[in-house]
Amino acid sequence: MMQRRTVLGLIGGAAVGATALTTLTWAQSSKDTTPAPGGPAKQITIWRDPGCGCCDAYADYLEENGFAVTRIDDPNFDKRSIEVGVPEQGLGCHLAEIEGYYVSGLVPADIIERLVHERPEITGITLPGMPANAPGMARVKTGTLKTYAFGEGGITVYSDE
Repeated sequence: MMQRRTVLGLIGGAAVGATALTTLTWAQSSKDTTPAPGGPAKQITIWRDPGCGCCDAYADYLEENGFAVTRIDDPNFDKRSIEVGVPEQGLGCHLAEIEGYYVSGLVPADIIERLVHERPEITGITLPGMPANAPGMARVKTGTLKTYAFGEGGITVYSDE
């Protein structure tokens, strides 16, 4: 299995969550970080631009979907993203780390859950840019979002849904 890179000194061990959690709707107004039925919250760390409102909305969305989110202000998240392997043309609006994988951008919670459940031999996934229909930009995801996998094997489509 490919060795995963980690950010030194910033990330403690990620708690291994349950493999299946009930998905909550984005429209919920609760910001309760209580784990969803079926197990403990999945730990995720997000490095974000301190002034980015969509990153806060996205972190809230993840919390509403059973994740325990640690937010780190980092105006250089883009440089950090490239250092860990996110393709420059595929940068999202923030960088996250969960269970040894990197997630760049406003990736829907169900795609992240699939990533940590399937455990493919990749470095991570990215949803480039700031699509208007992505979690954090829209209250409810509409249409399709194309998420890419990146790693030693290059760049491939991970999800187009």
